[in-house]
Amino acid sequence: MIVVNTETLPGYEIVQSLGIVQGNVVRAKHMGRDIAASFKNIVGGELKGYTELLTEARRDASARMIAQAGELGADAVINVRFSTSAITQGAAELYVYGTAVKLSSSGSAQPKAAVEGIPPPLPVS
Repeated sequence: MIVVNTETLPGYEIVQSLGIVQGNVVRAKHMGRDIAASFKNIVGGELKGYTELLTEARRDASARMIAQAGELGADAVINVRFSTSAITQGAAELYVYGTAVKLSSSGSAQPKAAVEGIPPPLPVS
């Protein structure tokens, strides 16, 4: 599945829009991470526990969006965007969305297999 944050895909023509696809994850803070973050706030620096939490949330939300696109028979998801929001004290939502499309190679395009060989922006488990 090709996943991009652009409105077009060089070498391809969008022949059908299948609609918006989305994925979301709501994650709560781990008490241990929260305590570690409190100490880090005093001395400064990266909050690695939270970085890991958001990385996992992005991966899971992206996988859900890609799965939904696959169910629609999409070749790609274009115009992908991420959003975060606080749900409640200590919990946040990561939301990803884009447009699922069917593609056709244009005459001057690279072979489809060559473009599909490019890994998606986030690993999907």
